[in-house]
Amino acid sequence: MTSPFLKPLLLGMALSFFYTSLQAELPTKIHLPDLGDSSGRLISPIQEQALGAAFFRSLQAQLTLNEDLEITHYIQSMGQRLVAKSDNPAAPFHFFVVLDKRINAFAGPGGYIGMNSGLFLLTEAESELASVMAHEVAHVTQRHLYRAFEAASRLSIPMAAATIAAILIGTQDPEMAQAALIAVQAANTQYRINFTRDNEQEADRVGMQTLVEARYNPRSMPSFFEHLQQSSRFYGRGIPEYLRTHPVTVSRISDTRGRSEKYDYRQYPNSMAYLLIRAKLRVANADKSETVLNYFKAKQSLGTPQQRAIARYGTALAYLKLTQFKRAADLLKELTQSFPDQSHYVNALAQIAVEAKHYANAKRLYQQGLKRFPMNQALKINYVKALLKMGEPKRAKKILETSAHDFHKRPLYFELLAQTYADLNQMAESHRYVAEYYYQVGNTQTAILQARLARKSKPMNRYLKAILDQRLHFFKQEMRLKREK
Repeated sequence: MTSPFLKPLLLGMALSFFYTSLQAELPTKIHLPDLGDSSGRLISPIQEQALGAAFFRSLQAQLTLNEDLEITHYIQSMGQRLVAKSDNPAAPFHFFVVLDKRINAFAGPGGYIGMNSGLFLLTEAESELASVMAHEVAHVTQRHLYRAFEAASRLSIPMAAATIAAILIGTQDPEMAQAALIAVQAANTQYRINFTRDNEQEADRVGMQTLVEARYNPRSMPSFFEHLQQSSRFYGRGIPEYLRTHPVTVSRISDTRGRSEKYDYRQYPNSMAYLLIRAKLRVANADKSETVLNYFKAKQSLGTPQQRAIARYGTALAYLKLTQFKRAADLLKELTQSFPDQSHYVNALAQIAVEAKHYANAKRLYQQGLKRFPMNQALKINYVKALLKMGEPKRAKKILETSAHDFHKRPLYFELLAQTYADLNQMAESHRYVAEYYYQVGNTQTAILQARLARKSKPMNRYLKAILDQRLHFFKQEMRLKREK
């Protein structure tokens, strides 16, 4: 996938990546635990992290992953809230959203847990979403995944990661999976991730315990299973992949229902963040903006003040998608005045100003928003994007330097740095960060090309040359490992 931000820089444009020293120490082969081994003795924590990171890069080469930081922050916050109450709270987890209308969720090695936007939108309550995530967390903490991935234990880390990603891509698109498996030289191997009945029961049991400890509604698990089962009737033969890998049976619903009834009944209201992100994803997922616009307009006079506000927010986002900037801005001005402590409204209003090319107004809105919400990464990064459009790369670079450390692991960080250095006419640095961007999204061959271009560019110094030489060696080594069977 090529980012729209990078298109003007292609063949005309990245670094010191924090995984360099980590992966330089890794063996070329990994040995995953035996079927009966749940302790992880045969795979070290460093190997597990490296396998997870490589898996995530392979996944990004095939699927469209969310880069909206408001969505990212929400899903990460919910995920970490659950992990903190799991039976392995110190384990590293990474939660992300796949922009796909199909109903699916999956867990990969290293605690990488993905959820399709289609599944998110199928939920009717925040606790239903949490129940799916808690279930996937349990698959990881109970080490079900390594038993399912045993067939990949003979492969190098890049090959194992690519194979696992290809299997999970199969849960999205069988044709894409076949092409991906051929690409990793495993086309004739019938890999598949199917959890056993015992795995599913254990994940339900452990997941529900986590759900309760994290203060989500335990009754949401059986209710979502029922909802999922009912919705699947409309699919005919095209049953959602989530039901293929996580079959929902009558006994499973009954088991979770009986377990949930042991807890006292109480109300579990949805958070404002859940409702806002759900509205944003509904607009992003819509085939026709007019349809989703009418959906939200019909709800503007219904329900509680909170629900009416969400409907106006969704309406504004639909207007923005239709480039009806004034109508969108009028709604969001009203929302920012009525809800001054809600950063989502400020962010959306500023984005409208950018799209309408009202840059002075956009700059004012971002500055006011960051004064009110100084730690808000979505506002900060959207301001960086706006500054680059305004031709202010020095200011953009300064703000990027203050961004959160976890953002420095994301492809978007490298993308923005590449654009910033290109605008500053520092082409060696620009190519350097383009290389890192492509490596992160699973395109190591193009990363090699960009690293070579960086070495030929100016300005150049000994420090930068040493970094580029090391990264080029690392990229080439990874390409060699990917070719191993």
